[in-house]
Amino acid sequence: MSQNITGHTVLTGLLGTPVAHSISPLMHNEAFNQLDLDYVYLCFDVGTDTLKTAVDGLKALGVRGFNCTMPDKNLMCELADKLSPAAEMIGAVNTVVNDNGLLTGHNTDGVGYMMAVKDAGYDIIGKNMTLMGAGGAATAVCVQAALDGVASINVFSLKDQFWDRAVKLVDTINAKTSCKASLYDIADTTSLKASIDNSYILTNGTSVGMAPNVDNCIIKDISFLHEGLVVSDVIYNPKETKLLRLARENGCNTFNGLYMLLYQGAEAFKIWTGKDMPVDVIKEKFFS
Repeated sequence: MSQNITGHTVLTGLLGTPVAHSISPLMHNEAFNQLDLDYVYLCFDVGTDTLKTAVDGLKALGVRGFNCTMPDKNLMCELADKLSPAAEMIGAVNTVVNDNGLLTGHNTDGVGYMMAVKDAGYDIIGKNMTLMGAGGAATAVCVQAALDGVASINVFSLKDQFWDRAVKLVDTINAKTSCKASLYDIADTTSLKASIDNSYILTNGTSVGMAPNVDNCIIKDISFLHEGLVVSDVIYNPKETKLLRLARENGCNTFNGLYMLLYQGAEAFKIWTGKDMPVDVIKEKFFS
């Protein structure tokens, strides 16, 4: 990092565990340098057992803001003084801003996804989406897509520990947005095929296919993937999952989760600084 730390340097950072592998410090510190901002971004290995203590300390120190990653996102909802509409609906916080001691929790994961959709050249507003999964990433995508104006979202989930949360999520979206959300068991292949047939975009919001389990695919019958369908994956390692490869070979348009990562960070950057992250520079330096 080339910038000098001064007596005026503003602190931002990342809380979670593990965090040593995170690309966020590279992204944010380069963006601060590019815009000549006297800010710094650091990583802090903090689990849920010490999160409250850490947050109280950062608040007392006057930190400008911080990101939260696993396993801290859900607990941070309880520790924030107020929540953005998206964070409240998602039930998870990944970005906190400190305004004179008032901590507001945001969730920029869904914003990152919607900006990645736009970056890939697609407009899904007013169209139908099939979404695989109901975990953290899928929930963030679902909420932001609904808030932004996607017409309908059919969520397909295992009947596992996320199922009850998925029921609540769908009910909340139907109550608070104009989007029509429905929940199905992922084993219901008849409904899955019908949903994909009627969708503009299919999104994998699960970890199925992520390294090292690269031979796994969330869609078992590839004939469901019709030509012209947009297929996206929140996974970015590998850059082309088995789902995306098979979709591409079936004539679908595809994109991965790499720019979702970029744009969720860009949204956090703007919340803290009021300025746009120079995403073209960050793309070329860290995402090419």
